[in-house]
Amino acid sequence: MDYQPGKDNVQDPPKKYKFWRNYIPQMTPAWSGKLLDLTYSDPRTLRPKRLGFDPTGKELGGVLNLWNYRRIINKDNFIPGSYDGDITIVNWPQNDFFPGNMIDVPEQEFQKNVERAKQLSHSLFYWLQTEAPREDGGMGWRGLRLRGDIMGTEDGMAKYPYIRESRRIRAEFTVLEEHVGAENRRLVAGDVEGKRAAKFHDSVGIGYYHIDLHPSSNGINYVDFPSLPFEIPLGALLPQRMSNLLPANKNIGTTHITNGCYRLHPVEWSIGESVGQLIAFAKKTNIPFRAVREHKNRLADFQQMLNKQGIETQWP
Repeated sequence: MDYQPGKDNVQDPPKKYKFWRNYIPQMTPAWSGKLLDLTYSDPRTLRPKRLGFDPTGKELGGVLNLWNYRRIINKDNFIPGSYDGDITIVNWPQNDFFPGNMIDVPEQEFQKNVERAKQLSHSLFYWLQTEAPREDGGMGWRGLRLRGDIMGTEDGMAKYPYIRESRRIRAEFTVLEEHVGAENRRLVAGDVEGKRAAKFHDSVGIGYYHIDLHPSSNGINYVDFPSLPFEIPLGALLPQRMSNLLPANKNIGTTHITNGCYRLHPVEWSIGESVGQLIAFAKKTNIPFRAVREHKNRLADFQQMLNKQGIETQWP
């Protein structure tokens, strides 16, 4: 969406606006209140945490301005006239969809929940236009506009729902919390200082993000705790059974817990790069994917190939 100061882009409220305007997520531990609000459950403490919203982009006195949070265009970074205003993506706690599942359900139920999720996002947008509290004491920003032309859709929504956790392969090696969790490394792995994740001899990339599980459709609130800068093991990219299938992002051999830190986009991109290089390497050497990991010299050659391509496989 973008913002047109002085214009009134408000249309009729979404058909389910009344429901979502009053919706309180049923979570354990409890959510902070209504979902359409500028307060949400702090992921780490689960206490209410205040956010802010101002589409002019100004700083809000130490409170996160959601407009800036996922802003993809700052017009000031471009030649004057390139953009009329800033553009931001809305992927916030307020439009996380909790009441239904989209995995392992019949097509009819999938489509129903997609439509419900769209109603939530449309309702959040309408709420921002008309009722979101402003710093000046007013309510709403009527100049907000959905940018379906950028999304490539008529309704202004994304073409497909963003599902935070993927299906995952049963891999030759599975990354566990004891490999990457900061506290677990101290308690289980004997790393007294708790500064290093496990080292993998078959590392094909690196990443770093805290272990962050968003509220789920079964009513569990945020789970969020520190991890350590980690490596991406090749064994987590190799299925146990299939020999002609490779994962390419957050569907590698992790657990529900460790998926929380391996699912982030920079890590996904690193995984995708390494998988692409693995295909090229296996084709060039005429060996199966699994054989690259099974032989020390081949693995070393593959890792050297990655390094030459600028892919880091170890943290300093």
